[in-house]
Parts: sequence; C-alpha cells; structure tokens
Amino acid sequence: MSASIRSAEDVRAMSIMLITDRRLRPIEDLWDVLPLMARAGLTDLMIREKDLPGAALFALAREAIARARPCGVRVIVNDRLDVALAAGADGVHLGVAGLPVAAVKEMAGRRLRVGASTHSLSELRAAAAAGADYATFGPVFPTASKAAYGPPAGVEALREAVRDVPIPVLALGGVTASRAPELRDAGIAGVAAIGAILGAPDPPATVAAMARALGAAPKGEGSAR
Repeated sequence: MSASIRSAEDVRAMSIMLITDRRLRPIEDLWDVLPLMARAGLTDLMIREKDLPGAALFALAREAIARARPCGVRVIVNDRLDVALAAGADGVHLGVAGLPVAAVKEMAGRRLRVGASTHSLSELRAAAAAGADYATFGPVFPTASKAAYGPPAGVEALREAVRDVPIPVLALGGVTASRAPELRDAGIAGVAAIGAILGAPDPPATVAAMARALGAAPKGEGSAR
C-alpha cells in the first residue's frame, strides 16, 4: 500500500502525522500502541532520526513499514532519499537545507510522495512551485523542538500560507488537541506533532483527542483509507 498525504481525492478530513524522536520516547515503545493510534486517527509516521547511520536508519524504516502498513499508516523518511527508496517507504520529507524538491520529484516522484519543511511563506511558495506534494509549516506555536527556526509564525500566518498555495499544508510546532480547532479553522490539511504525542502518557488517547478536535473520523467510524 502506498498512499499520499491528504489530496483532493481523499475522503478522510485530516491527516495526523507523528514525527519520531528517540530522545523523547524509544521508537520500540510505539510498536505495541501503533495499531491503537491508527484506529484513533493517525495517518502518517515520519522517521526522523538524523543521527542514525544509513544502515540503522534503513533497518528502522523497514521495521516501521512492516508494522505501520498493516494498520493503514504511511511511513515517511526524513531527508534520506536513498533510505526511503531502498526501504520502500511511502514518502520522503525534505528539510529546507536538504535536497532540492524539484530534483527529488524528477528522480522519485513516481515512487514517493515528496514533502517539504517550510518556516515562512516564501519557503512554502518555493516548495509548492518546485512540485512538493505537501508541506509542513511552522512552528505555529512556541515549541522547544523548533526553537532554532525563530519565533512562532502564529495562526494568522498559517492561514495566509494555506490560502496562498495549492498543496496540502500540515501545521507543525506546538500542536495540541486544545489548539487543533483553531488550526482546523485556518484551512489546514492536517497536523504534524512530536512532543504532544511522544510525551503523552497515553499516545492513542492523545491522537484520538486531536482527531476529534480536527473533525477527522477515527478509523472504523465513517472514514475510509
């Protein structure tokens, strides 16, 4: 199964992407709860472990695919196009300083969905113009994991960004269930989260709360994947 981040043809209202960080929670701790998170509304799992060497990252991506795909969750590899292709992932997600979106689309656009991290409207416009299939935008709210990218953009900047580009935009940075309705009303295609899910005592319950706040039906309750 290879599927895209939300597009015009998707019947599901919102995407919920979990981005891994072994410093916050060992990835192995996610495997047992991954089916529960999938039923709660998780759509995508991004493997973002920048310190891992290629062989270890490949093994992790393969393990993630073996566990996520039966649950209907897509696996995206951060930055490493070679690993994404070799592992058979659903997508690759490129950082602002990473490989050019246009080059990756030309090389692997038929095999992978290509996403891009953006932190400003100009970066988002550039990603869309280069052919990105979707983009994350943020940080929208203050968050330690994205402090290096400057002050938070805020919801109004997010709303302007969503209006300005034709590709799906996922809000990133400080995303929580309590903030989800405000984000939803900005016109986003979904959210991406790290600490809000990884740091939660009950990740499936947190995903379910986000899904409810976003208006995304949990799997088995009127949604199709």
